[in-house]
Amino acid sequence: MFSIIIPTFNNLPYLKICIQSIKKNSKFEHEIIPHINDGVDGTEEYLISKKIEYTITKYNAGICEGVNMAANKATTSYILYAHDDFYFCPGWDVVLLKEVKKIPHNNFYLSGIMMNNGPLKFDCGNKLEDFNEKKLLDNYKNINHYDFQGSTWAPHLIHKETWDAVGGFSEEFFPGTASDPDLNMKLWKRGVRIFKGINDFKVYHFGSIVTRKYKNHPTIRTETGSKGAKIFLLKWGITIKFFKRFYLRSDQKYEGQLNEPLKDTGYFYNLFLTKLNFLYIKLFY
Repeated sequence: MFSIIIPTFNNLPYLKICIQSIKKNSKFEHEIIPHINDGVDGTEEYLISKKIEYTITKYNAGICEGVNMAANKATTSYILYAHDDFYFCPGWDVVLLKEVKKIPHNNFYLSGIMMNNGPLKFDCGNKLEDFNEKKLLDNYKNINHYDFQGSTWAPHLIHKETWDAVGGFSEEFFPGTASDPDLNMKLWKRGVRIFKGINDFKVYHFGSIVTRKYKNHPTIRTETGSKGAKIFLLKWGITIKFFKRFYLRSDQKYEGQLNEPLKDTGYFYNLFLTKLNFLYIKLFY
């Protein structure tokens, strides 16, 4: 059905529960392809024991390179990008397939919604030791947001044909910060106008476990702060904030396919500020 791509960096306990949740809470059978960064914690041995296909680098390749490598091994028509600290809630794939079938073409970006560390604030634990799976399963259907425009979050689904056409993630955004909106911009440039976040496609997010683990590490980078946003600005000439507000209309209720941005006074005023920011970064950064 879907090829689920999961980059992981020495985070085996969370990867295990992520994979277990997919197998437990899916109606259909899916292809799971993790990318192992480093893997000194036994991740490779675990995946071999479970007969799960994977890719590996003996260094931290980051999200972009790792996901691209794993996606190259996908054999289905759909690339689903996920984090290794997600727990997939029951019925997620039924909901997602229903959405795919509504669209008569392959140009779309569909995302789920994160619980706990995300728009749906519902605490069932921020680490595995505190995780209350029963509480989550008893309540996830009653914790709701709405279908929304302009998501740039994981988990997200893209047709493989579209993924290949835009080249997947842009690897200059190592280790991953700002790579999601960059992917959205590449999709926009290709003509994609369906950017839909789906309320009923829910994952529980423990909360960037790897980023927290290596936050103050002297050599290992798992995020780059504002550097990714600067790369995006220099690459596209506008800020992520401007792109999400005027193009993707992010977080507004979903009302269908997007159109070109309304170029009113607010648009041009904010564009002017964005261009000033661009010139500053270009000249002094």
